[in-house]
This record gives sequence, C-alpha cells and structure tokens, in this order.
Amino acid sequence: QVQLAESGGGSVQAGESLRLSCVASEDAHLRDCMGWFRQAPGKQREGVAGINSDDGSTSYADSVKGRFTVSKDNAKNILYLQMNDLKPEDTATYYCAADSIQEVAGRRVCLYSSLRYWGQGTQITVSP
Repeated sequence: QVQLAESGGGSVQAGESLRLSCVASEDAHLRDCMGWFRQAPGKQREGVAGINSDDGSTSYADSVKGRFTVSKDNAKNILYLQMNDLKPEDTATYYCAADSIQEVAGRRVCLYSSLRYWGQGTQITVSP
C-alpha cells in the first residue's frame, strides 16, 4: 500500500501561482499512475491532472489546460502540480492519488477514475 502526503496549499490572489507537492511512500509499482484531484464545497470531486510514469504521458482537465503542469520526480517519489494564473474557481481541496498501471486491451494505461490510494488533501483558496 502506498502512503501519500500533499503539501503546498495556501491562500493567494487571482493571477498568482502555487506549487503542490505529493510525497509517495515506497511500493513503486503502485505509484506508476498518479494524479491530482480537487473538490470544492458543495461540488463533486473532479480530476485535475495525471501522469503515467510508464510513458510519461500526462492528461489535464480542460479547465486547467495551459495553466497547470503536472510532473513527477521518480527518484524522490514526489508528484508536483505547478499552478499558474490561479482563478477563484480553482478554490478547492486538492488531493493526490496513485495506483498501478492497468493492462486494458493489450495496452498499459492509467485508469485515473479508479485510483485507490489517496492523500489527506491540501486547501487552496484563491481570492478575486
């Protein structure tokens, strides 16, 4: 089982930047798919960005494309989310999640909708 711990949240003004970090424990194969999710009060949790360590591919929600960048330091087991040009609608609790790569129809893919391991979350508040 992998343990995840997020950090880097805080309160900022619109247009500013933040970088989130997520430190993952051992069990390397359970960290091959990692992603960031967020949940705002009264809203459902949504996927923000993900990265597949197998091939380095990334994916983003449309709402953050061009503003957020997900990356991973495999040597240090740390997942990052660089968030630029933050908007009030980015206000939420941000969670890091991880799981192993799955084989689907002969392809090794990340099923971001079913990641099993989650961190405790870190709050981001963006003021107008």
